[in-house]
Amino acid sequence: MLTCVSTAGDPLGRLPGAAIAIQGEKIAAIAPLAELEHRFDLSSAKIVDLAGQIVAPGFVDCHTHLVFGGSRAQEYAARMTHTAQEVAALGIPTGIQATVKMTRESSPDLLYENALERLQRMLCCGTTTLESKSGYGLNAEKEIELLQVNRKLQGSQPVDIVSTFLGAHDFPAEIPREQYLENLIREMIPRVATEKLAEFCDVYCDDGYYSVEASRRILEAGLQHGLKPKIHVDAYSNLGGSAMAADLPVVSADHLNFTTASELERLAKAGVVGVVMPGLDFAVRHPQPFNARLMFEKGLKVALATDFCPGCWLESMQLVMQLACRLYQFSPAEALLAATVNAARAVGLTDRGTLEPGQLADLQIWDLPTFEDLIYRLGNNAVSLVVKRGRIVYSYLLTG
Repeated sequence: MLTCVSTAGDPLGRLPGAAIAIQGEKIAAIAPLAELEHRFDLSSAKIVDLAGQIVAPGFVDCHTHLVFGGSRAQEYAARMTHTAQEVAALGIPTGIQATVKMTRESSPDLLYENALERLQRMLCCGTTTLESKSGYGLNAEKEIELLQVNRKLQGSQPVDIVSTFLGAHDFPAEIPREQYLENLIREMIPRVATEKLAEFCDVYCDDGYYSVEASRRILEAGLQHGLKPKIHVDAYSNLGGSAMAADLPVVSADHLNFTTASELERLAKAGVVGVVMPGLDFAVRHPQPFNARLMFEKGLKVALATDFCPGCWLESMQLVMQLACRLYQFSPAEALLAATVNAARAVGLTDRGTLEPGQLADLQIWDLPTFEDLIYRLGNNAVSLVVKRGRIVYSYLLTG
């Protein structure tokens, strides 16, 4: 059991001085400690006194590319003062294809070890559930290998991994595009489903990548094999992918930089969660940042994610919330909901993201005087303790 100050709301529903009783993996009750002492036998309970701190749901990072080989730090640094064309002229490998090459050259053990290190740092920043996409293999062998790394990660550390197949992240350079599209639909998706390596099938629908028609074929093939649909859409152009996404409908539509007001409304009516990534827009200096207030106005359920990837090395959902509030006019409460309960919905989960009896006991504790300090203290890691499925899995007192 934890005694603590809880920020589950206000519009989050704050409960000053409350205590949380945990039984097994789930929250059993939230009430003043004296009331819990009457309701439960606490003689053998472990009591953690968190007076003066804040308890919130663990973050759900609902869009990441966690597993990949190599680094694009040289490219990223060069882009501070050079255009993409100038960087390429300097002979620096760039973009998705550069990471595909480095990933193909990386062993499964190295991919796992590097992803595990990143994941451990994300846990220390409060992330307790994370979606991890493939997409840097672009052939059957390596894409399957990346999903197998996801499975190994799930079994070797506390953060829950939601695995997504993104073989349609780009096209490989070595075979014709149409041939690769057929490989995706006829070979890779059935194998991923048969081996139960992913829960979702994703596609990058944008200019230069997958057309609306190709994207629909891929997502429908995924559905036929039991893989729920997600989509990267309208990141750098508008091909009409959002309308298709609403028609299916997909579970989440991610990026949405060029999505129109009518399309946002259509996604909202279809129950699609819109996933936005302020860190990615910041990292690439996006020419058209997404319009969060318009999304809220049109009734879209909005989730936040890091988009951790070689082009956006961002491990902290706290920093994502800070960017969302400062650059995209989220209120602190909207940002917290987007990073927890809405993000859980973006990966199809309803058993986490809030502090309520019956929910998973996925908690993070912030050593802050007020909730607003989370947004105010830029770049600070406020997390002092993380509880995952009822177990303390990180404590600053033990590691800091």
